[in-house]
Amino acid sequence: MAANILVIEDEPAIQELLALNIVQAGHNALRAVSVEHAQELLRNTLPDLILLDWMLPGMSGIEYARRLKSDNLTKSIPIIMLTARGDEFDKVRGLEVGADAYVTKPFSPRELNARIKAVLRRRAPQMTDDPIEIQGLLLDPTTHRVSGNNTNIDLGPTEFRLLHFFMGNAERVHSRSQLLDKVWGDRVFVEDRTVDVHIRRLRNALAASGHQDLIQTVRGSGYRLSAKLN
Repeated sequence: MAANILVIEDEPAIQELLALNIVQAGHNALRAVSVEHAQELLRNTLPDLILLDWMLPGMSGIEYARRLKSDNLTKSIPIIMLTARGDEFDKVRGLEVGADAYVTKPFSPRELNARIKAVLRRRAPQMTDDPIEIQGLLLDPTTHRVSGNNTNIDLGPTEFRLLHFFMGNAERVHSRSQLLDKVWGDRVFVEDRTVDVHIRRLRNALAASGHQDLIQTVRGSGYRLSAKLN
């Protein structure tokens, strides 16, 4: 699944290279040349990941990382720091303010993509394109195919995203509002009961392979996908 990645880098050539690598990896690249520019973009959309240069005009990357992590709206967005500083002390400083990983300049496209993939997987396994298999139920994000017990399962786009999220976060309980944020997006305004409708559709579709009981209702809390069939 494509992620929205915000690149905050003031050197045009490096920014272009980063954006090119991100797009070639199947993601969407948003670009900012300064903290002020980044703030404007963040008012309109929240990215899934931020690539943040250490040296920026006006405010250092490490100070901006601290600011992002202290804001309730952006504190959960993972940050990869871009730096020419390979000193261990500097890396520790970045990690202490909340950076999730480092890429040291000059970097190779392979290293950058590996870092991005690893951070996205930690944050939300459904953001990667790796196939997921649970109790014989197989979901392939690349082909958008779901199958189980030698049966192809036909899902609508919302049910597919919902199942992808559940399978990437097996055994975790999610409230309706959390599912709306993660599957529909935190800037989409729909009623909580919309989740119930799509859960019902998903269970009905999974009945074709006998996997409907994987999706469990947790009374008073929400829903989860159990990795154990009853």
